[in-house]
Amino acid sequence: MANELVINTTPHETRIALIENGTIAELYLERSRVKGIVGNIYKGRVIRVLPGMQAAFVDIGLEKAAFLYVADVFEAIEDYESFMDGADKKEGAMDGAGNAINPMHPIEELLQEGQEILVQVSKEPIGTKGARITAHVSLPGRHLVYMPTVDHIGVSRRIENEVERERLKEIIERVKPASGGFIVRTVSEGKSEEDLLTDMQYLTMLWEEIVRKNEKVNAPFLTHSDLDVTQKVVRDILTEDVDRIVVDSRPEYDKIIQFISTFMPKIRYSIELYEENEPIFDHFGLEVEISRALGRKVWLKSGGYIILEQTEALTAIDVNTGRYVGKHNLEDTILKTNLEAVKEIAYQLRLRNIGGIIIIDFIDMEKEVNREKVFTALEDALKADKSKTNILKMSDLGLLEMTRKRVRESIGRLMCEPCPYCEGLGYVKSKTTVCQEIFRELRREMLGQRGTKAMLTVHPQVADLLYDEERRGLEDLEKRFKKRITVRAKPGFHQEQFEISLT
Repeated sequence: MANELVINTTPHETRIALIENGTIAELYLERSRVKGIVGNIYKGRVIRVLPGMQAAFVDIGLEKAAFLYVADVFEAIEDYESFMDGADKKEGAMDGAGNAINPMHPIEELLQEGQEILVQVSKEPIGTKGARITAHVSLPGRHLVYMPTVDHIGVSRRIENEVERERLKEIIERVKPASGGFIVRTVSEGKSEEDLLTDMQYLTMLWEEIVRKNEKVNAPFLTHSDLDVTQKVVRDILTEDVDRIVVDSRPEYDKIIQFISTFMPKIRYSIELYEENEPIFDHFGLEVEISRALGRKVWLKSGGYIILEQTEALTAIDVNTGRYVGKHNLEDTILKTNLEAVKEIAYQLRLRNIGGIIIIDFIDMEKEVNREKVFTALEDALKADKSKTNILKMSDLGLLEMTRKRVRESIGRLMCEPCPYCEGLGYVKSKTTVCQEIFRELRREMLGQRGTKAMLTVHPQVADLLYDEERRGLEDLEKRFKKRITVRAKPGFHQEQFEISLT
């Protein structure tokens, strides 16, 4: 079945879905008010150096200061996976001036408060954290990633043919400029020297323009803005595996045509303008899958289910048999549920763009061979994921720890916000618990206070409980303190909120 890019564009939002074998595999979302900033280059000003953390905070003109770690200032070969899909690293790397890199320099020797520095955003602001930035700029093209500050040549690990790897590396070594380095991207496999040289010339000219602009401005300033989400996705995802692009906006259609003609003139593609009345995501059945990706519980075809709980630091995934009872024995039922869950977990991580630390609680399996089967199945299922993952062996308790590279917010964080009622906890105190808190507070308030009346203002459902099941508690307080307690319901109150007024 064909792989497709489906693009839905409105004046305020752009959504791009990558469909693989008829199923949405990845979702990209950008809103006009909150555009992604990964890849943007800023002239920033150091506002605080933290020797204890070997890091610095840099003002780049955003609401929150950006975070710059010492390795992102001085170490040559940083993790460039924001811009490419994995590459070999060369030992003995040099900086832009041809000097050997020494990663042991402390941050306070490299940066001072008030210093202006050219930086690039490598991670979006996530949750309460500011953007992660690096001083090692990477300019991604169609076939290459240019690293002007690092003398390094790498080839994507996804190009497995050794002869092709050597051919590509030899071309780059022969034609590259004296300073700077390049990483050969996966799409370069089989490409000619002309294709690579065209990309190289464009990227080096772009860097020269950035340097000239940087010399004329004062920090903080946006020196270079990366492509919008549509162009970025087309540049990074449009390969021979994608057969068709379908877009529902004429201006966006024209922009894609122009972009492909300029940067990818030799690629074979089919681009269609969708002009039906039915919304494009409805036509392709994508809205249901997106809604499903926002849910906490995901059902498996067998009747089992997984539960995903996302926190700021990590994501916990719990696997359950649910309605699935199996046909033979318990161990066989558990193994089948875990193997089915593996495929769904890999799919949900990619679709929801969940990153960071991930803990998966598989159903306990007694046999070591079955635990190994589940581990191997997860490794295989994650091979299609472009984000780097690292998986540890499953523990005897059935827990599996893994990490997934996080560059931007998950779609859950992007499309949702914490519940204003429970403030993101997922729970509120029960009405009975609130009643008991009210009784304790009444004892404190009425102890030693003069007067004969107490006015209690509460949520309507708490008021009902106080008049019914908890009525005796109020009567006991009235007798003990010889005060009349009146309960008043206020619909606008939070269930946990109450006020006490003594007269």
